[in-house]
Amino acid sequence: MAEKASRHGAADLGVILMVLSFVAIGYFMYWLRGQAEIERAQSAIVTDTTETMGNDPYAGATLVAAGDLVTGTGAAAYVGQMVRVQGTQVASALGRQGFWLDVPQSPFLVSYSSAMLADSTTVAPGSRVTVVGTVRAMSDSVAQSWRQAGRIGEGDALAASFSTHFIEAAQIRPGPGGGN
Repeated sequence: MAEKASRHGAADLGVILMVLSFVAIGYFMYWLRGQAEIERAQSAIVTDTTETMGNDPYAGATLVAAGDLVTGTGAAAYVGQMVRVQGTQVASALGRQGFWLDVPQSPFLVSYSSAMLADSTTVAPGSRVTVVGTVRAMSDSVAQSWRQAGRIGEGDALAASFSTHFIEAAQIRPGPGGGN
């Protein structure tokens, strides 16, 4: 028959585990409070963006879902039009020229306007933004002009040349769910 071992010392381990669980719960509550503060701050940005839309010179822009730019006729249906793409996550930067929107089927290119380039406007990858701008057709000459201006490297020029269209941004604002 198996010998029943003594539980000598087991009570000491129970006290340590109890203290550790209280510390873990305390840290979780602290982290949760910080996340709530971030969410409130982002909500204030979104509210401010919504309130100022009445004074927005781009209020007449066509609201387009980011996914609509890469499906069906895609961006070709909007060439030359001012569009607004709301609350889309930034996938990555395209040198100093622009960035890629994280769209499910394929990333979509956004180029900074001349005014934004002069102001050194940038957005952080992972942030959510609302972009207002004109849809333009992409060509190798456009990508090469960006490269010759020193705003993108050779690899970025190659990646950009695979795009069929891009948005020349006139306005970029923090979107719902994140800031830049």
